[in-house]
Amino acid sequence: MKYDNIVLIGMPGVGKSTVGVVLAKNLGYSFVDSDLLIQEQEGKLLHEIIGERGLDGFNEVENRVNAKISANRSVIATGGSVVYGREAMEHLKQIGTVVYLELSCEELSERLGDLNERGVSIRPGQTLADLMEERTPLYEKYADVTINCENRQIREIVKMIREAVR
Repeated sequence: MKYDNIVLIGMPGVGKSTVGVVLAKNLGYSFVDSDLLIQEQEGKLLHEIIGERGLDGFNEVENRVNAKISANRSVIATGGSVVYGREAMEHLKQIGTVVYLELSCEELSERLGDLNERGVSIRPGQTLADLMEERTPLYEKYADVTINCENRQIREIVKMIREAVR
């Protein structure tokens, strides 16, 4: 069976869910938000899971849930920390084209506000810049396509993704 999915990865606040919904409508695809799948399967909000199990525990849950996503003709928006899960990323690459949505630290910081409130999996004392430095090589490693979202409207980003995955 050939899978025809687009998997969005990138930092929290880059717009994976927002772009994902618009892209899915645009393509006539389904939309899957892996953070919502995690919350459904665990019966808890992301920040509650992080609070109970710590970051490593959350990453294990995220890896397990993402490694089992079954979808076709779907846009899948992942959580920013999905790239820590090797099994999840290998699975997502098998079932779709992985698109890394890239944005500057300044722009992300402006969009995100309070990281803890947002349920961003960040270690105590770690800054957004630290987190980007840690994750960027992983996003780049797994990406089939990279889209720079700096100063771009959603419409424009959707068009760029469509052209890149055609």
